[in-house]
Amino acid sequence: MNGYFQLHIDQVGTSVLLFPPTDGGASIDAGELLQYLTIKQIAYDARTLGAALQNLIQPTKVLLNMEQRYPEREGFFLRVSPDKMQAVARFYPPSNTGAVMDAQEIIGDLRYQGINAGIDENAITLFCAKREYCTDIVIARGKEPVQGKDARIEYYFNTNPSLRPTLLEDGSVDFFNLNTLNRCRKGDLLAKLFPAEQGTPGYDVSADVIKPRDVKKLMLHFGRNIELSEDRTEIRSMVDGHVTFATDTVFVSDVYEVENVDNSTGNIDFEGSVKINGNVKTNFVVKASGNIEIKGVVEGATVEAGGDIIIARGMNGMSKGVLKAGGNIICKFLENCSVEAKGYVETEAVLHSNVSAGTEINVNGKRAFITGGVVRATNQVSMKTLGSPMAAETRIEVGADPTIKTEYLDLQKSIVEDTKTLNQITPVLTAVNQKIQAGIKIPAEQLKQLLAMTEKANVLREAVRVNQIKMDEIEQMLESSIHASVVVRGEVFAGARIVIGDASMTVKNSLQHCRFIKEKGEVVISAI
Repeated sequence: MNGYFQLHIDQVGTSVLLFPPTDGGASIDAGELLQYLTIKQIAYDARTLGAALQNLIQPTKVLLNMEQRYPEREGFFLRVSPDKMQAVARFYPPSNTGAVMDAQEIIGDLRYQGINAGIDENAITLFCAKREYCTDIVIARGKEPVQGKDARIEYYFNTNPSLRPTLLEDGSVDFFNLNTLNRCRKGDLLAKLFPAEQGTPGYDVSADVIKPRDVKKLMLHFGRNIELSEDRTEIRSMVDGHVTFATDTVFVSDVYEVENVDNSTGNIDFEGSVKINGNVKTNFVVKASGNIEIKGVVEGATVEAGGDIIIARGMNGMSKGVLKAGGNIICKFLENCSVEAKGYVETEAVLHSNVSAGTEINVNGKRAFITGGVVRATNQVSMKTLGSPMAAETRIEVGADPTIKTEYLDLQKSIVEDTKTLNQITPVLTAVNQKIQAGIKIPAEQLKQLLAMTEKANVLREAVRVNQIKMDEIEQMLESSIHASVVVRGEVFAGARIVIGDASMTVKNSLQHCRFIKEKGEVVISAI
């Protein structure tokens, strides 16, 4: 038991009884004793008290003053944690003729001091049964909120193929043995939605409600050849084919296969994946919602895929060829063409081309060079050789474009404005619908206005949903671009221009084995 003190009031005056600790308890805290006496406005001699405490081995009575005063009741000091989740009481005994508190008095005093929830009545009962003074007693506890669970979707196929060309022993890259298509059978489970679970509010000792965080809700997005379960939590394939994943949407289709894209086929526009065993001739267009795999060469043509584009022998775009992929682009070489991928770009050479990637651009193989044109990626561009001895104009850009931040703020503003308008429209729609359900006849003109408002509300909801998706994408882009870099494993020639975010540098002298990063607002060079 901790050491404690008790006032003793008699005809002589006011004294304090000092009781030493027992069974390993804590000694009387001199500061606590002096604070108690000060609060009670009792005069004392600090030197006398200090000497008594220092030599305390048995109960000792110390005269404080000759003052006659009323008895002191039992009481306690209360300490509430900064987060208001716990309240600790420290009790002090009554004077020799003072009264003790019962459980109801203690609870009433707690409520008077603002403790309105989580009071531990068992702790109070135990104290009343065995009074221990100058001891911390946790007398009230708040309740933490139970956090809910975000909705999540499990996909039962490879949604982000990481297959890349194999680097062979001779330094070349094998672009032929690739398989990025996901085969599926009729009835296969493709994805399952685990709905969000709402949390349970908590409270602090003041009875203030602590809300759990908002949970994220999701829904399954899918194209044709897919069926949705009755409870809207599972999607399954309706055909034997291939499953692809682009912009959060699942697609299933058979692969459309041809030998060449030329006059014998015309342009191709297919809802699924396309496999071309030969070449794509100049001026033809190939579009697919899934992946496009080409075994031969692409000339000055346009190839667009919702998923990946794989070209085994490369592209000579003749200054008009275009590649555009919602996923990754893997191509042996890129020459005189325009290339855009939301994922990564993997190739052996880039010559006089404009190449853009959502994540990174890797130029590997024997030559592994970038010469001429503009090459952009969010995270990293790596190659063996950059530029040329003839100082061909070559520009490498990494990191998020500064205009992206402006777009983010504009999206945020649009969401706030559209949500405000929705909040104004919704009560009106609800009121009119209640009248209709109650059988109240609504004038034709008012019904016409109701339909117009309903349509406007649907448009606003869809706008908020689409803009929120765009904001999430930009947030990921801004976060990943912080560590953007340009890596040159061999030589970078003078004249090459490096741009990282809003900072840029033109290489003055030829450099070897270096990395370009952004530090303190400038492009700097480090070794690799």
